[in-house]
Amino acid sequence: MFGLMVRFTCKDEASAEAFDRLVAETIEQIRLHEPGTIVYASHQVDGKPLERVFYELYADRAAFDAHEQTEHTRRFLAAREELLASVEVDWLRLRSGKGTTP
Repeated sequence: MFGLMVRFTCKDEASAEAFDRLVAETIEQIRLHEPGTIVYASHQVDGKPLERVFYELYADRAAFDAHEQTEHTRRFLAAREELLASVEVDWLRLRSGKGTTP
C-alpha cells in the first residue's frame, strides 16, 4: 500500500470554492477510472476555511504512478496552481491499520 497526505491552502474564498468544484470533478473521474486508488478523500479543515487536506491510499506505487498520468489528474494539477497559496505533501508508510494490509 502506498499513501500520502496533502495540505492545500487556497488564496481566498473564491479560490476555495473553485478548488472544491475542481476537486469534485476530479474525484468523480478517479471513482470511475482508477481501480488501484483505494481511498481519495478531500477534507475541509474545521476553523480554517481556506484549507483542504487530501488523504490518498493506492494499492501500490504503480497505482499512484498511473493516477498521476491520467488526463483528469494532469488537468487538476495544472488548474489548481492559480487557486492555491501553498501545498504541503507528506508521504506515508503504512505501519498498521483496520482495513489495510501492511
